[in-house]
Amino acid sequence: MSTAERTFKHVNYLWDEQKAQELEGDEVALLIYRSNILGADLRITNYGGGNTSCKTTEVDPLTKEETEVMWVKGSGGDIGTLKRSGLAGLYVEKLHSLKNVYRGLEFEDEMVGLFNHCIYDLDSKAPSIDTPLHAFLPFKHIDHLHPDAAIAIAASKDGEKITEELFEGQIAWVPWQRPGFDLALQLEKALNENPGIRGIMLGGHGLFTWGDTAYECYINSLEVIDKASEYLEQNYGKDRPVFGGQKIESLAPEQRQEQASIIAPVLRGLASGYNRMVGHFTDDERVLQFANSHDLEKLAPLGTSCPDHFLRTKIRPLVLDFPADVDLSKADEIKEKLDKDFEEYRAYYKKYYEDHKRDNSPAMRDPNPVVIIWPGVGMFSYAKNKQTARVASEFYINAINVMRGAEAVSEYVALPLQEAFDIEYWLLEEAKLQRMPKEQPLSRKVALVTGGAGGIGKAIADKLASEGACVFITDINQERLDGAVATYSKDVGGGAVMDVTKGDDIIKAYKAAALKFGGVDIIVNCAGLAISKPIEQTSEQDWDLLQDILVKGQFAVSKAGVETLRAQNLGGDIINIASKNALVSGPNNVGYGTAKAAQVHMSRLLAAELGKDKIRVNVVNPDAVIEGSKIWEGEWAKGRAKAYGITVEELPAFYAKRTILNEIIGVDDIANGVFAFVGGHLSKCTGNILNVDGGVAAAFVR
Repeated sequence: MSTAERTFKHVNYLWDEQKAQELEGDEVALLIYRSNILGADLRITNYGGGNTSCKTTEVDPLTKEETEVMWVKGSGGDIGTLKRSGLAGLYVEKLHSLKNVYRGLEFEDEMVGLFNHCIYDLDSKAPSIDTPLHAFLPFKHIDHLHPDAAIAIAASKDGEKITEELFEGQIAWVPWQRPGFDLALQLEKALNENPGIRGIMLGGHGLFTWGDTAYECYINSLEVIDKASEYLEQNYGKDRPVFGGQKIESLAPEQRQEQASIIAPVLRGLASGYNRMVGHFTDDERVLQFANSHDLEKLAPLGTSCPDHFLRTKIRPLVLDFPADVDLSKADEIKEKLDKDFEEYRAYYKKYYEDHKRDNSPAMRDPNPVVIIWPGVGMFSYAKNKQTARVASEFYINAINVMRGAEAVSEYVALPLQEAFDIEYWLLEEAKLQRMPKEQPLSRKVALVTGGAGGIGKAIADKLASEGACVFITDINQERLDGAVATYSKDVGGGAVMDVTKGDDIIKAYKAAALKFGGVDIIVNCAGLAISKPIEQTSEQDWDLLQDILVKGQFAVSKAGVETLRAQNLGGDIINIASKNALVSGPNNVGYGTAKAAQVHMSRLLAAELGKDKIRVNVVNPDAVIEGSKIWEGEWAKGRAKAYGITVEELPAFYAKRTILNEIIGVDDIANGVFAFVGGHLSKCTGNILNVDGGVAAAFVR
């Protein structure tokens, strides 16, 4: 087949012939390439959804004879980021031989363990439940995808009829059935009964397509998806307005962001009743079209159809039923209403569990909603980390697209609740959850670090991120901030320009953090500067600048942060980066030392006041952090060197020699000090000072 560039209306053609030629002769490499470009387009398949395969001829290491091997995406992978290490390589003949021991639908789960006896490649990823679905189809290259357009047809009341007519018999139909060995047999049967077809539609679930080469398979998938997409496009609004038409109007974009930023921490706190969650917000137009429609009330309670969707989003969302422009300053009234909404959702979920549980079902999981829709504003999602929350949001948008398409061409049909429950609480799914790696100490936490774009602040942010936290850094310099934020992935880092002496900047930063991550758990006041002068050279301007940035800045950032922490009702940490100079009377240091002493005592006062809210306030006191620290650039270093009668170059060794441990202190040492307070082992400590200075006797607190 010619690989001249093709044009598609509803999907992206990403095949690069030069790249493919470089991989020619390596079918597994071509499989990975095909998978990656398919996964790059969310209209083709959702994150982590679907699977791809190819079959090759290999030499059996035991018999030295040629044998057919299938390479298929392993359990828990994502085709968009698939690598060879994410594949399972299995003997095709052995997979077929499993038919001889299959005992029927009620013994489905035991077959998964037998897949391991069919492994050819000893470095294989664990085979997924979909393995036999690929094995029992004879084609060299196979795609199993979850395109919204195909699922919209598959999840419609007239899906089978539409599939037959639209594809003129070239796509067979297999009714909904939970993925597993028997479904693989049904695919094989459908192919045998419909020779010459180009694919199979799985009712309520997704699409299987294939080809003799990686390219033919890729083109087949794109053509089928594009055709389904065009069919939907021609029917949107044809017989009735999309989703029954608009019921309410959205707020203006800036108003949506404002309302969302205020309510996000409150929702996060409520969604974290079982376990702390990280948030995501979107006001995507597709979300608003659904949220603002007449059909929202009808469709949202039905739940999603594709298993991949509801495993990420729960079977249905929570829909808030107060006006988009409600006055959120009436915090008590809003909180009371939200408390009731969440209580009702938890009661619904508990009933769903009790009504459908089996004798061997795992214990009920977190009953709080994952997806929360606020008509006129947008959609929030909450999960164990930012990536999972974002992906849950993307999956629900997939579900919206499916409902939109199904309603345009027929009538949307969700999975029966018992079927949904049996997948959500599938013992194999539970086993997969139990195999998940242990969470990092700061997983589920969000840290806001002022002065976080360089020096000590950046080292602190890096340390907290490395321990699992999402980090939101602020800095006064946009260019420096952008460079620092770019060192993190989009699901780990964010930031905002903030001058700690400007109240509006501080409020905007917290709102931005709420939109990005749902709220804040750890506040690190690190923004600062240093001025070293004798009293006769210390001007009122010097004094005021130090007081404004170090003292007033710490106060203002902490005050705004407490508002967010209280809204979440999850407790939290405030860590203030002060200095050894808060405790030691050094020369030529009256302005800086006084400000640092004020920071320390403010911390004590806040610790005493905020304990009732489970908000811990502690201090890390650095000393002589020269290497990598911004405050040592320029006049401060010169001033300290002059005070001690040495050169700037001699400062590191000078400071090390005066410590008990004779150690030079670096930015990472301060970051480790911060982590000591927030990492979990000191969760019952507040009002403390941790000196990270190599040991300076004059700075001993007691």
